Amino acid sequence: MALTPFHTHLHQLARSSVVVCTLWGLSAMPAFAAHAYAQFGDIKYPSGFSHFGYVNPDAPKGGEIRLVPPTRPTNFDKFNPFTLKGTAPYGVAGLLMETLLTGNLEEPTTAYGLLADDVEVAKDRLSATFRLNPAARFHDGKPVLAADVVHSFAQLNSKLAAPQYRSIFAEVKSATSLGERTVRFEFASSNPELPMIVGTALPVFSRDWGKGLSFDQIVDQIPIGSGPYKIVSPKLGRDITYIRDPAYWAGEQGAKLGVRRGQYNFDRITYKIYLDETSRFEGLRAGEFDFMREFISRNWARQYKGKQFDSGELKKASFSNRNPGDFQGYVFNLRKPKFQDVRVRQALGLAMDFEWLNRQLFYGLYKRVEGYFPNSEFHAEGLPKADELALLEPLRSKLSPAVFGPAAVSPTTLAPHSFRGNLRRAKALLHEAGWDYRDGALRNAAGEAFTIEFLNDQPSLVRVVTPLQKALEKLGIQLTYRVVDFSLSKQKMDAFDFEMTSTRLPGNLAPGSELLELFGSSAAVTHGSSNTWGIADSAVDALLQKVISAKTRPDLAVAMRALDRILSHGHYSIAQWYSDEFFVGYRPRQFVLPTVTPPYYQVDSWAISTWWVAPGNY
Repeated sequence: MALTPFHTHLHQLARSSVVVCTLWGLSAMPAFAAHAYAQFGDIKYPSGFSHFGYVNPDAPKGGEIRLVPPTRPTNFDKFNPFTLKGTAPYGVAGLLMETLLTGNLEEPTTAYGLLADDVEVAKDRLSATFRLNPAARFHDGKPVLAADVVHSFAQLNSKLAAPQYRSIFAEVKSATSLGERTVRFEFASSNPELPMIVGTALPVFSRDWGKGLSFDQIVDQIPIGSGPYKIVSPKLGRDITYIRDPAYWAGEQGAKLGVRRGQYNFDRITYKIYLDETSRFEGLRAGEFDFMREFISRNWARQYKGKQFDSGELKKASFSNRNPGDFQGYVFNLRKPKFQDVRVRQALGLAMDFEWLNRQLFYGLYKRVEGYFPNSEFHAEGLPKADELALLEPLRSKLSPAVFGPAAVSPTTLAPHSFRGNLRRAKALLHEAGWDYRDGALRNAAGEAFTIEFLNDQPSLVRVVTPLQKALEKLGIQLTYRVVDFSLSKQKMDAFDFEMTSTRLPGNLAPGSELLELFGSSAAVTHGSSNTWGIADSAVDALLQKVISAKTRPDLAVAMRALDRILSHGHYSIAQWYSDEFFVGYRPRQFVLPTVTPPYYQVDSWAISTWWVAPGNY
């Protein structure tokens, strides 16, 4: 069973954009402007390219796709996706709003022009200037101007927006309008990722959206964006339908851009909300929607069969990919004293038997998560090499000696190891940390019993937590599984009012400043941040800066592997499982798929953006 995110960080905004091809290592390089920006390496598509290679440029427009969100189901009570309080409908930011640049599903660190048609990076790399496409229009017909970009940046970087955005834009000093369609961003450092961040992670919306209201008071007003879709029925609630804008950039000039041709072909995109997994699957079988990504291995193995699948009305398909593996794990709240000793955290990790879970519950579908960046070049293995040691040695006084040894690996029960042996080792570690079994429970020197409250909003998760619960009982630890509704779980997680939970972090092909939001010390004390663990470590902070300032892809990979070593040896989580396949049930007669599958994609957004309806099925 692959778990849906419990507290997935907000920053999975599209890393897609237009910028300039730059050899960052040449400090004497003059500033120049171009149609695309490559943080590392070359640009695949030349200026004026007609379309990306994984789309059908002649795909017909029309029809509808109905699907369920890949995140937890919940009703929505606002249309503003950028504030902390409340829940916005799934897809609203990506379908209604656009960024200055947009990426593609082939090049992890290259972006091409969308709202902007040109970008110039200064020679000292401390600023980037974007020229807006004169054809760009908001849904109300008004042009997209530099003042709108500046306004969007100011609102998202303010305390009225969710705190994640202030972390994302932490190194962006200012946004200034230099003319009607020219905007310049000033940077605090010469970080080569910063032009990409302002280009791809800044959704641009009209100054007229919620005019006269404080940004956090914009609730039921539909965003005024420039994207390919609009909302026509402004009703808060459960399901939501997006309608393709036939005038997308006045006369569909937006749809004719190379970065848009052959994409967003459906006239309507509807997200259906079902509050439990049984009714959701029955909805697929009943024809209430057309596409569903399955996260639960038991369902995939046992439910996706029968007459509708035999006849071809429904199809069970797995789509492989080359994405970095998601990190998924049980998370300790380090703000609680009981979890502050690394030996305690390591002992708790030994109480999970992944091999038994994969065999008995997951039908052998999953792989064990190793480290925080599995299945990628950022995963640390074996002893640190010379390039990693060059980053770690200056931090030696702040690090555990274990960091300089072999990379930490997840516990296993495969021979010659055993689950009983793992529990014996866990008992020894707990004894070293001052916890011993007496009077019917594991207790510390003060006589306090070791108890854990596991907070979650997914009742179905109890079946995979129960084996861990039983194993901890053998150590004298009582784990209580507490299920709360989504709104309460969000409130408690934002306030860090929990002891243990589960999280999932989508793999990232080009990690950068968003890691500050996940692992940085400042985020650890910022309510609503994604540093669920409460990691506040100066050595981690130093490695995060190395990641952010990397000037080449190899430099990035080395810094990430060093970071992985520190995090893994911190034993902040009990690593779970991941898959390098997407499991999907859909109606094959309804849709036509492109002949080329890109290497790096999320299956839901790939379907929405590149599939189309077969002629005659509208």
